Amino acid sequence: MNSGPDWAANARQLQQSLEEGWQRTLETFGGGKPLTAFAGLGEMTNAPPLLPQLSFSADKLAALQQAYLKEASELWNHGLSGVAGGDRRFTSEAWGSNPVSAFTAASYLLNGRTLLGLVEAAETDAKTKARLRFAVEQWMAASAPSNFLVLNAEAQKKAVETRGESIAKGVQNLLNDIQQGHVSMTDERQFEVGRNVATTEGAVVFENELFQLIEYKPSTAKVYERPFLVVPPCINKFYILDLQPENSLVKHLVDQGHRTFVVSWRNPDAQLESKTWDDYVGEGALEAIRVVQEISGSKQINALGFCVGGTILGTALAVLAARKQKPVASATFLTTLLDFTETGVLDLFIDENFVKFREMQMGEKGLLKGQELASTFSFLRPNDLVWNYVVGNYLKGETPPPFDLLYWNSDSTNLPGPMYAWYLRNTYFENNLVKPGKCTVCGEKIDLRKVDIPVYLYGSREDHIVPIGGAYASVQHLPGKKRFVTGASGHIAGVINPPAKNKRSYWTNDKLPATHAEWQAGAQEHAGSWWPDWMSWLKPQAGKQVPAPKRYGKGNAYQALEPAPGSYVKAKA
Repeated sequence: MNSGPDWAANARQLQQSLEEGWQRTLETFGGGKPLTAFAGLGEMTNAPPLLPQLSFSADKLAALQQAYLKEASELWNHGLSGVAGGDRRFTSEAWGSNPVSAFTAASYLLNGRTLLGLVEAAETDAKTKARLRFAVEQWMAASAPSNFLVLNAEAQKKAVETRGESIAKGVQNLLNDIQQGHVSMTDERQFEVGRNVATTEGAVVFENELFQLIEYKPSTAKVYERPFLVVPPCINKFYILDLQPENSLVKHLVDQGHRTFVVSWRNPDAQLESKTWDDYVGEGALEAIRVVQEISGSKQINALGFCVGGTILGTALAVLAARKQKPVASATFLTTLLDFTETGVLDLFIDENFVKFREMQMGEKGLLKGQELASTFSFLRPNDLVWNYVVGNYLKGETPPPFDLLYWNSDSTNLPGPMYAWYLRNTYFENNLVKPGKCTVCGEKIDLRKVDIPVYLYGSREDHIVPIGGAYASVQHLPGKKRFVTGASGHIAGVINPPAKNKRSYWTNDKLPATHAEWQAGAQEHAGSWWPDWMSWLKPQAGKQVPAPKRYGKGNAYQALEPAPGSYVKAKA
């Protein structure tokens, strides 16, 4: 096979394009147009660009340029050696056996490293540098040669081996995804809410225009006298906590003897486009607390908030404290931000221009579409949650395997514009919830220092949505007796970690210093799930045991309206 001359010519051409690309990159970084997906925002709001013109140290630029040209020359001289560079996108045998594809992958990785080096060499403030880094990482993820059939050696090999069938299947997958409006992360045909996800037995016992309240059937002869209310995030559907019996946190609560109620938020449509944060606290969390009290006949209940559901619950508890009411005996906060000082990569999107634009766009009414939210969170991990599926579904013609968590992840929800705009300004941008008296919600001044109840706080070590330091920061604002636990893995996988699987680990520390780094330095690691630790903490908060109820609801006022999981959760965005 005489491919030497063609290979050499292609390599020289790519080498020349790399050197030309270096100069264009310098011009882009130092020129008038900012290299970022946020550039258009300034134009929409008649505001200055989010990224100023950048300056660099001449010495740093010279060193970076020399390193780049040296590596590029070595790459050409050594051909295929070390092409993969440890990147799993290019580790298959097909990439190594195709000289042009291998060289293209290595060139791409070199360019990516160099651009990131430019970011680190930029003389600018930390937030601008973080935005640059994010933009470069997005560019790197989108421009990878693995994303294009003409460059993807693995996809080409599969097309040859299947005689084009993989390409035909890829086109069909693309058409199906266009029709459904999002990239398939799993085989969604294998799941149905109420059939094989969200299957814990129960009934809807109350509903208003914002939520349905589900009461679950006890599985024990006796239950704790204080019922347990779960407030999930309203930016996703509640059944992440009730996927399947073997990984259902809801079922675990029921099996441990807790009379369990869950808020199932309505997927907002045009009828709810004027709903506010006050409504989600007042008509949502506070109303759910009241109804659970009435149904159970208990003066106090225990409650859990997950992610944004925890922020809503924390706000509701502060409203109750301002009214000198204490219907919640203890609270659990899972991967929750109350103090928004440390918000991770999401902070890159938030500044005065962005917040004003959203307030102008939907501060009075409107909907933030679920697909926009879903895309935002997916692009926080673009290689894992976007391009991996583009390559598999369309270039290789593969059907992703069934996975309940990814099915839930694709089942997006809308948000009312006014609620979203208030949330942006008062949490991510101004961090007002932790400023005593700064926020007024449901007619009350918010002061978290008055929420004097026992709390259990959980954060995931590798969480990219609620960074572990942000989850830990709540201990500085809540005055009651506190227990903080760190779990392994990320925002979802760290939380949904049932004991029976004996996976991962968690850390505990009875001392609560100022920062999570200090806390972690003195923490003890334990193998397995954090759920038993939480159950041990919750048991003394739950009161004595009483006979389990024989029916759902209470009297004529609260009767079973329909079987769990109810109808609200089935509405598509």
